[in-house]
Amino acid sequence: MGLGRNFRRWGMWAFIAVLVLSPHAASAVTPERITAALSKLELLAEGVVADGGVPGLAIGVVHDDKVVFLKGFGHREAGKPETVDADTVFQIASLSKPVSATIVAALVSDEIVSWDAKITDLDPAFRLSEPYPTSELTVRDLFSHRSGLPGTAGDDLEDIGYERAEILRRLRFVSPSSSFRAGYSYSNFGLTEGAVAAARPTGKPWEEVAEEKLYRPLGMASTSSRYADFIKHANRAALHVKIDGVWTAKVKRDPDAQAPAGGVSSTARDLSQWVRLVLGNGVYAGETLIKADALDQTHVPLMTRGKNPISGSESFYGLGWNVEFGRHGLSWGHAGAFSVGARTLVTLFPEEKLGILIVANAFSTGVPEGLSDSFADLVFDGTVEKDWVKAWDDTYAGLFGPAVAAAKATYAAPPSPARPAGPASAYAGRYFNDFIGDAVVSSAGDALVLKVGPAGARSYSLTHFDGDLFLTFPDAETPDRPSGVGFDIGPDGKASAMTVEFLDGNHLGTLARVGD
Repeated sequence: MGLGRNFRRWGMWAFIAVLVLSPHAASAVTPERITAALSKLELLAEGVVADGGVPGLAIGVVHDDKVVFLKGFGHREAGKPETVDADTVFQIASLSKPVSATIVAALVSDEIVSWDAKITDLDPAFRLSEPYPTSELTVRDLFSHRSGLPGTAGDDLEDIGYERAEILRRLRFVSPSSSFRAGYSYSNFGLTEGAVAAARPTGKPWEEVAEEKLYRPLGMASTSSRYADFIKHANRAALHVKIDGVWTAKVKRDPDAQAPAGGVSSTARDLSQWVRLVLGNGVYAGETLIKADALDQTHVPLMTRGKNPISGSESFYGLGWNVEFGRHGLSWGHAGAFSVGARTLVTLFPEEKLGILIVANAFSTGVPEGLSDSFADLVFDGTVEKDWVKAWDDTYAGLFGPAVAAAKATYAAPPSPARPAGPASAYAGRYFNDFIGDAVVSSAGDALVLKVGPAGARSYSLTHFDGDLFLTFPDAETPDRPSGVGFDIGPDGKASAMTVEFLDGNHLGTLARVGD
């Protein structure tokens, strides 16, 4: 199944999207301190790659409007000789969100749209599940994740092959996870709608607007919001997951459906230019490209996200940015991840005009956060407080290990004796609901096959578990993680409905049989 979810099934992941740090005198950050920190950062990065922390990564550091460090480490693909450099193109996953917020800020600066423009005026066809939020919803609401949309809304549809327009249309069937503007829920497709709606007054697609408003003006020649452009680059990083303890380039990820939220590909060199623009309050190479009052809005804390898991600091969300006040003062940041093998991070200290970005080609790993925290310690304190890479790796292990183990435990073994399945004809047929659309169960020899998505785009083998409950293994990156598909048998001996567990995250995974 869809793979590469940007922190998807684990919505609580949004909290890792920033490294925060706590008040220190600005005078402590001297050019000499930064130079010393950079030499140690380079050694740390070399060591992490040599130890197998990630196959490859690239780092850019900006200070006082200059790119003071730019280097790649390791390999584009594990087991192959091609190395990562500053011009290796990485898929940056949810690091796309602050990039997209910058693009919308450019539209706001040019008075093409407002952060408070209503979505009903920009995109009249878009609907939430309730009339009042639909009528009041703004670009600001969607970029701050306060629309009420559940965090994973639409991710499941992307997983089974639907394209952007259809996913956005079907969000109207998803019940809210909170009252409008009352709760924070990190939503890929909510932010995507905010971006594409903001671009509509231009009459151009989002991807073209991104090029015109940001990538071309900054000379970001290797940056794109189209997957087709990413795969054209010979110097590109593969995605890696660990299989039996070994980094493996297993799966590719086309994130075009949620391009504003997770579909940007870029290099450390290009992203460093974007960091210059943001730290320069919209001024780049002496020219104002984005008015400060439009860009400043992206860094205003709007929603609380809970506590940072490492520092314990309160964390907030602005517009596509995390905002924190931590060990080293005010920071703006965001992380990204694809569960099929990408990890990215940016952390900016605006008061010091200092920023670090790290792009890596593996999941899951705390390497980007660990290196960024270590660098901040070196800059502000002159010494690294502790092994931050290990601390973040341990945090990730605590998030994902138990979830996988729980799924395996649930279906470790059928009851003894297991109840037999009915005949294949009891389950075979067409099923439907408004959100998932059509699903077809058919016989394939002695097995059953479930097909879902547009024109049956995704196919899953079903293995009998107990009675009318079957198992499938939908995640390519965790091929041993089972998920249930259960059937409700009617009085005629045939299934009247089917519940697909891996599509039921928002209680929309039950489909009724259609026809005989």
